[in-house]
Amino acid sequence: MTYCVGMVLDRGLVFMSDTRTNAGLDNISTFRKMTVWEAPGDRVITLMAAGNLATTQAVVSLLDERSKSPEHRIPSLLGAPSMFQAARMVADTLREVIDRQADAGQRADSTFNATLILGGQIAGSEPRLFLIYPEGNFIEAGQDTPFFQIGEIKYGRPILVRAFDREMSFEAAIKLLLVSFDSTLKANLTVGAPMDYHCYEAGSLRKGMHGRIEQDDPYFQHISQGWGNALKDALDSLPEFVRPAE
Repeated sequence: MTYCVGMVLDRGLVFMSDTRTNAGLDNISTFRKMTVWEAPGDRVITLMAAGNLATTQAVVSLLDERSKSPEHRIPSLLGAPSMFQAARMVADTLREVIDRQADAGQRADSTFNATLILGGQIAGSEPRLFLIYPEGNFIEAGQDTPFFQIGEIKYGRPILVRAFDREMSFEAAIKLLLVSFDSTLKANLTVGAPMDYHCYEAGSLRKGMHGRIEQDDPYFQHISQGWGNALKDALDSLPEFVRPAE
């Protein structure tokens, strides 16, 4: 399984993904699920993927090959005139890969499906964030929906819904995401560290703060233990249940 989150802040875009894939309890591997394309001064585009590993790797490979192709007639992420057109390009590539891998008559809900988060900025426009479905359609984040999750979303969503603030700093956003990921890791063994992250500063048109956080990272361990203790303290501070008189 997978857990990936992309969010829109006033300051820019923040992405985080886990790296665990599994084909059964005895076949667990680590694969990067985040890819960043950069043309400094012109664009930065980040893609995160959840779903069938063969599908997602094929999509990334095709997009990467087409971006490096000398044939300008081939549409590429590095040549897309807008993030909307980039999202269409990624959606078409995903649909192309699924159709090619699936047997005749199978649909996007087959075992070959995948869901993607695409975000970034192209010179002349604002940063944008999209959620792309296996059917090839997509939606864009906005004021009412400032973040997207893909994969195993339910365990980490409550903290995002309660604590997300568009005005927060990148550092605060990473802290929030680590709490969200920690809750997911503890509830579902198919999601696992290390976690990759990328913070894109709006208007910079360059790859921003990025890196990988391991399971034994001291800061992550501090966040995990501190959040657990804080929840216990909050629970203990609530009034005890009093059975009503019969």
